[in-house]
Amino acid sequence: MVVKNTELTLTGSFSLKQYFSWKVIKLIIKTGIIKSNLMGMFAGLCLALYMNDSGFVEQLPNIIISLIGTSFVVGGSGAINNYYDRDIDSKMQRTKVRPTVDGSINPRFALWLGIILVTVGLALLLSVSIFAAIMGFLGFTFYVFAYTIFTKRSTIYNTEVGSLSGAMPPIIGWAVISSDIFHPVAIALFVFMFLWQPPHFYAIAIRRLEEYKTAGVPMLPVVKGIHRTKVQSLLYLVILLFASILFLPFSKIIAFSMFGLTLAWMILGIWGFKKVDDIKWANLMFAFSLIHLTILFSLMIIVSLI
Repeated sequence: MVVKNTELTLTGSFSLKQYFSWKVIKLIIKTGIIKSNLMGMFAGLCLALYMNDSGFVEQLPNIIISLIGTSFVVGGSGAINNYYDRDIDSKMQRTKVRPTVDGSINPRFALWLGIILVTVGLALLLSVSIFAAIMGFLGFTFYVFAYTIFTKRSTIYNTEVGSLSGAMPPIIGWAVISSDIFHPVAIALFVFMFLWQPPHFYAIAIRRLEEYKTAGVPMLPVVKGIHRTKVQSLLYLVILLFASILFLPFSKIIAFSMFGLTLAWMILGIWGFKKVDDIKWANLMFAFSLIHLTILFSLMIIVSLI
């Protein structure tokens, strides 16, 4: 790569402009994942505001700080994941365009960016609530160590381990307002998010089956086959259906909406089990999972604030 003489460089052939380009940064920190996690975090925060009879406006400074802190922790964790997974990312069509893979940056930049973001993010959460910081740290630990380093490449249960991390953002939001992290609503939020994720990610694994095979990642459909993955997805949806009762003491709207949406998701999966090909089934399940989550988080926010 030829570097213009007028550009300052960090390492031989890489310019500062490349490193601090938003196009590069957003790929490293996975902005799409940040947005989805922030919605869950905000839903948990709103539920805590309602349950603790706390005003949104009076908590606004803490809300802003905690949203930034959570963004940093999630983005930093994603950056560290990109650094660690760059060998398998290079073998997958979906991920080989990441800056840590295509040679556009030194991969260590992603590592240090991740460490700095996580550190600053946890400090911001700590300035608001020690419990929010603890939940943020647990989310980071589950994702980077338990999932990325220890289980993603070694077991079919990597999805379940990763789901522990994915279930933390709503609890971070809850902990910003309330120290009672074992409140029934907080538990319901965690259970909901934990159970929602396997069917969602199993659908992705089916869609990207050949890529995961090439990369040697032991996703469930790679090791046990697509039929087993479909059955297991439906089993999780059955459990998620019954989990809707956890929200009943708080809000019938949320409980019945969760029940109805999950039932529709389950019926879609059963209907398409043999009616459509595997990839189309996975696409339908993936698309409905996003609709399911978006509607429920939106309802939680609306019911809490209105």
